[in-house]
Amino acid sequence: MFVDKVKIKVKGGDGGNGCCSFRREKFIPKGGPDGGDGGDGGSVILEASENEQSLVDLSFIRHHEAGRGAPGKGKDMIGKKGNNIILKIPVGTTVINAETGEFIVDMDTGGKRFVIANGGSGGWGNPRFATSTNRAPRRCNPGTPGEELLIELELKTIADAGLVGYPNAGKSTLLGAISAARPKIAPYPFTTLRPVVGVVDYPDFFRMTIADIPGLVDGASKNIGLGHEFLRHIERTGVLIYVLDMSGIDGRKPWDDFISLKKELNLYQKGLSLRGGIIVANKMDMPESEENLEQFKKEFPSLRLPIIEISAALNENIDVLSKKIRAKVEIARRKAKADIS
Repeated sequence: MFVDKVKIKVKGGDGGNGCCSFRREKFIPKGGPDGGDGGDGGSVILEASENEQSLVDLSFIRHHEAGRGAPGKGKDMIGKKGNNIILKIPVGTTVINAETGEFIVDMDTGGKRFVIANGGSGGWGNPRFATSTNRAPRRCNPGTPGEELLIELELKTIADAGLVGYPNAGKSTLLGAISAARPKIAPYPFTTLRPVVGVVDYPDFFRMTIADIPGLVDGASKNIGLGHEFLRHIERTGVLIYVLDMSGIDGRKPWDDFISLKKELNLYQKGLSLRGGIIVANKMDMPESEENLEQFKKEFPSLRLPIIEISAALNENIDVLSKKIRAKVEIARRKAKADIS
C-alpha cells in the first residue's frame, strides 16, 4: 500500500506540576521548602529516513502525543522528563499546517530532524518562590501544556531522474531494463498509480535513482486524472526523461505527445520543462517507428535535447541511454551543489 499524503495530529507532552513541600526531619523542626520542579513534557520529532518509502504507517495512527512530564516531589526531587516521540517519514516529505495552510518544513535530506511539537515546561516547586521575607512559600506552579498541531504531510518523490510519458509509452518497461526495480507492466494503456524508484549502480560505485512517475494525461495541471498526484512527484527530479512511443501504436503522434508533456509541466510549475532532459524514442523495433522519428525531428528542427533510440522490451541500446542519463545527472548534481553553496 502506498500513501503519499496524510493528515495527523501531534501534541507535545504536558509539563509536570511543581510540588509544594517542606523538609521534615528529626531535630530539624523548620527545614524550609523542598518541593521539586515538575519535569518538562516530551516533544514530537520528525525524522527524514531513507528507509521509508511511504506515509502508510502514519495513515493508520493519526494522533501522536509525547510523554507527559512527571510531577515534582518532596526532598527537592525533580520530576522525570516526558519521553520524546520520533516519527520517521520518507525523505522529500513537506509539512504544512493543515488549519492555516502555512508551510512549516521540507524534510528533503536523509537524517534531518525537526521538532514539530514542543513539550510543555515543568511547573516550579515552592523553593522557587522563597524570598527574604517569605521563607516558607506555599505556592507552586502547574506545568504548561505541550504544543498541539494538525499537520498535513505530503510526499514528493526525490530522484535524480524522472520518467515522463503517457500511459503505455514504456516507462515501466524501461525502468525495469535500466535498474533493479520491478514495476508492474501490462500490454495495454495501463498507467502506474504510484511512483516506483529504481536504483542504478555503476562499476565505479556511482549510484543514481530513477523514478517511474504515474502516467500523465492532458489536463493534469488542472488536476484531471492523477493530476497533481503525478505532477508533485516530478518537481524534485533533476533530469526529465521524456519517454515517447515512436510507433504511435495507440493512435497518438509522438510529436503531439511531446508538446503536451511540456505544456502540462509548464502549466503546473513555470520553467519545469526547462530542466536538463533526454528524449527517449522507445519501441524502435516497430515498423512505423523509423518514419515517425524522422517526422519528429522535422517538427522540432532546433531541439536541443538529445534523442536516444531504444527498444525497452528488447533491451536494445539501454547501455547508451544509461551513460547519457548518468552524464545529465552528474551535471544536475553539480548545479544543485553550487546553488546550495
